[in-house]
Amino acid sequence: MSTESSTEIVVERAVNVPLPPEKAFALFTERMTEWWPKEHSIGTSAIAQVVLEPHAGGRWFERGEDGNECQWGRVGRWEPPGELVLLWQIGTNWAFDPDLETEVEISFTPSATGGTRVELRHRHLERYGDQAETMRGVFDSPAGWTGTLTRFVDLAA
Repeated sequence: MSTESSTEIVVERAVNVPLPPEKAFALFTERMTEWWPKEHSIGTSAIAQVVLEPHAGGRWFERGEDGNECQWGRVGRWEPPGELVLLWQIGTNWAFDPDLETEVEISFTPSATGGTRVELRHRHLERYGDQAETMRGVFDSPAGWTGTLTRFVDLAA
């Protein structure tokens, strides 16, 4: 496990979608292939499918066009339609690292307009050790969680 400092480093984003929580949760989890940026691949070929097994302990991985699977992490908590925690296990070298776990917590809360507020918190980036601030910058950039969630919102519209 990477060295951890006493200060938690978090990247947070929130978006609103015009769907009830049940449908927003299903879109996020069942149709990730449709909204996940294709350039965010760590496999040996282009992404053909993003797979999220629908239970705590389930795998989270990409399947490439060449058929190879590349592990990203696993499901830490599966509580539809309100909450999902994904354990991100991708190191600074953009390869799966079984000894690294950061947490991507996503909550789905009904909004007054009948839609859903989706809040994402990517926590424990301090676990990247001396590369923590670099990785925070990557996840906090327009091409990071902002751009990824924009694609999700666009699909939900």
